[in-house]
Amino acid sequence: MDGMSDHEHKPGLDVDNHPPTAEEREERSYPLDLAAVRTKLANKQGKQYWRTLEELSEDPHFADLLHREFPRAASEWDESVDRRDFLKLMGASLTLAGMAGCGANTEPHIVPYVRQPEGMILGRPQNYATVMPFGGDALGLLVESHEGRPTKVEGNPDHPSSLGATDIFAQAAVLDLYDPDRAKTPMHMGELDTWEKFQSTAVGLATSQKAVNGAGMRILTGTITSPLLAAQIDALLKIFPQAKWHSWEPAVSDGAREGARLAFGRVVNTVYRVEKANVILSLDGDFLATGPGHVRYMKEFYRRRNLTGPNDEMNRLYVVEPTPSVTGATADNRLPLRSNDVELFARALAAKIGSGGAAAVAPAGSAKFLDAVASDLLKHRGAGLVVAGEQQSAEVHALAHLLNELLGNAGATVYYTEPVETNPVNQTESLRDLCSAMTKGKVDLLLILGGNPVYDAPHD
Repeated sequence: MDGMSDHEHKPGLDVDNHPPTAEEREERSYPLDLAAVRTKLANKQGKQYWRTLEELSEDPHFADLLHREFPRAASEWDESVDRRDFLKLMGASLTLAGMAGCGANTEPHIVPYVRQPEGMILGRPQNYATVMPFGGDALGLLVESHEGRPTKVEGNPDHPSSLGATDIFAQAAVLDLYDPDRAKTPMHMGELDTWEKFQSTAVGLATSQKAVNGAGMRILTGTITSPLLAAQIDALLKIFPQAKWHSWEPAVSDGAREGARLAFGRVVNTVYRVEKANVILSLDGDFLATGPGHVRYMKEFYRRRNLTGPNDEMNRLYVVEPTPSVTGATADNRLPLRSNDVELFARALAAKIGSGGAAAVAPAGSAKFLDAVASDLLKHRGAGLVVAGEQQSAEVHALAHLLNELLGNAGATVYYTEPVETNPVNQTESLRDLCSAMTKGKVDLLLILGGNPVYDAPHD
């Protein structure tokens, strides 16, 4: 540092050591006199406005600059082309430029059917009844199709799982059919390939695995509910007896399966009868928006809220959850709790209703809510319902089964069936076993069926 300020420099040179321009020299010939500025301000009365201190001090250089930018005789100029006309001309120019870029498209040719499908009338839509599997459930749908191309999805009013309604996943399923990134041919290492090469490679791999009875073969699927696909996998496992079948569903936890094992000693499928429940308690369960049967549950729940007769009784919904959900937004009474505290609440509720176990301490701030829920459920024995969330632990699901049994709800507002899924295993342990085998180099062939369940799998 040389001790010079930012404004100090050698005479005749600017801060960058370049000779000053004529304009800069003219500027320096009229230094700002602050004392004169203060004197003028002292003699002024009322509000005063100025753009800069140079204008206030009546700097001739500033006055000349202002004159060049805003000439005094500007109002006398020719106004044959004003601002409005200028914008009109610019708009016309842009429009003509856009039209110049337009050209005639190639004339399309509509080729008629050589053999028109039976029952098809061109221009008239056809409707097909089908089901869409999702999360271990099947949703009944009616699909509108135009010349063989599905265009709209609606719920099937005659199907027990939809009752004429759909969800966001069913509505978005149509877009998958027209996804430009959807694979149309086999891919190998990111490159397009042919079915013939795929078949020859598959035959070679099958031959090598047949020699070792499929010891290095693994099959990975999501939750399978299709009897046909399950039968095909079983037939494959008979050909390769040492191969293993692994299941993983990234959107569903193992809480429901393991909770059923704790309560009944085996995996069962839980079905709710929401239309018969006068009081519903949801333990972090968004049963109106997600999970198996949620479309039917939503229809039945809101049907009870549409009071049409003098003897109709509206149901009541209590929700305990850590984050807001669709079901929580619908609740008559909602208690926000941390996810880990939901189990404590369920244990305290079971002790209050009379499970015979040791008394549990309810989470802080939940005593009033707990008393109200217990009183309402006891008042409506056999007409209440306790629902556990899919992401909750096995203990919470087991406590929900216990509460429904203590309250006489089993067989009335909830019943149990054999598992709908074909391979009801602990999917977390199944995926962990697969990852361990791959890490140890014991997997030579991994066959993924039904999408890419590994994409959302945890990395541990």
